[in-house]
Amino acid sequence: MVNPTPDSFRDSLVSDEDDVSGFTISWKKEIVHILRAVMEKTELLSAYFNRGESFILTSLIAVDPDKELVFLDLGANEAFNKKILDSEKIIFVTTHDKVKVQFAANRIEKTRLEGRDVFRIELPKSLIKLQRREYYRVAAPIAKPLKCTVLIEGERKIEMVVADIGIGGVGVVIPPADAVVEPGMTFNGCNLVLPEIGNIVATMEIRNVFEVTLRNGLKTRRAGCQFINLSANMQTMIQRYIIKVERERRVMELGRQ
Repeated sequence: MVNPTPDSFRDSLVSDEDDVSGFTISWKKEIVHILRAVMEKTELLSAYFNRGESFILTSLIAVDPDKELVFLDLGANEAFNKKILDSEKIIFVTTHDKVKVQFAANRIEKTRLEGRDVFRIELPKSLIKLQRREYYRVAAPIAKPLKCTVLIEGERKIEMVVADIGIGGVGVVIPPADAVVEPGMTFNGCNLVLPEIGNIVATMEIRNVFEVTLRNGLKTRRAGCQFINLSANMQTMIQRYIIKVERERRVMELGRQ
């Protein structure tokens, strides 16, 4: 995989006017978790200043949640290292799990850490984690399975368990019945209930069908389905559901730490 360049990051910087409420993380424990994951994977950060016209490449050195501080490497260009200290706003862009992460600092300072010069900023109060919404999918909860009802042959209803879901479509488990489900088939009026969110009614096209071997050795068939002309309102409902599922999983993961 080719890493994104600073120029490609700059072209997709999120501005204050953009609506990213659905992608903004404000929980301190989760922000620390993401930053530490970026640090452990030694991901580079592009630090933009001078209204986005200038940047340095840096990396995370340490995250101190108690003092609410983040420490970063100096850039390779000493002149830019001096200029960034006078900036009123610095925007940092990096990646986490192949997803773009962006956060800002109102100022950056030079300090010493473990015997060397480093940059220091305050721990961000929030960060933005943007994914390509049409492709990103989340695995449906096993404890609370989603079920999609489709109309076969115009009159017969069958119920399929949803394995994963995204704005672009769903992956479903094909029931062990005599229902014919093949690539290229289109189902109108598919019904999918998202708990605590709402009801999705959509047209789906079967894009692929494949066999999966479960851990117990049993085999099952699955289908990858694409939503056709899904309304903006229903896209928003699915995005809300994805955020809800990810938040619940993150709470469980952090609770085990």
